[in-house]
Amino acid sequence: MDVLVLIDKLDELVQNAKGVPLSQDQVRVDREEIWEIIDQMRSTIPEEIKQARWIVKERQEMLAEAKREAERLISEAREQAAREASQQEVVKLAERQAEEVLAEARRQDRSIRHGAEDYADGILENLHHNLGKIMDALERGRAQLAAKSDDRTGPPTVEHEEPQLQ
Repeated sequence: MDVLVLIDKLDELVQNAKGVPLSQDQVRVDREEIWEIIDQMRSTIPEEIKQARWIVKERQEMLAEAKREAERLISEAREQAAREASQQEVVKLAERQAEEVLAEARRQDRSIRHGAEDYADGILENLHHNLGKIMDALERGRAQLAAKSDDRTGPPTVEHEEPQLQ
């Protein structure tokens, strides 16, 4: 499930929660529902990271293929030049073409690499943004739980385990 959908579910849970009697800003939230959503977030985030890594790997393979193709083209150009070595003009032309092909391959290599890096950066930025939303939602939920707990019994006594992202 998408992290943004889970954040929306968490937000909706807090928004639709029943109010605490004699309080305007405090609500009752089902801990089990929150924990279930948080568990789903924990399982979804690593999947999105895995997808970003797969995309980077695919881009690297495309770069490697472009380099192999450039090397093949250069090799073919050199072989052609060797076959026609008796004609200096032809040899010079072939070398220029090989250099142009290599230059174009390098330009494509840079372009593809930058595109892959930009795409991966976008994925990671999106993930960073989503994690910020998750943290904000968690802090709001914890603050509401703490406020509710303070109203009833004083300081909260429930110990919790901090979520760990992988």
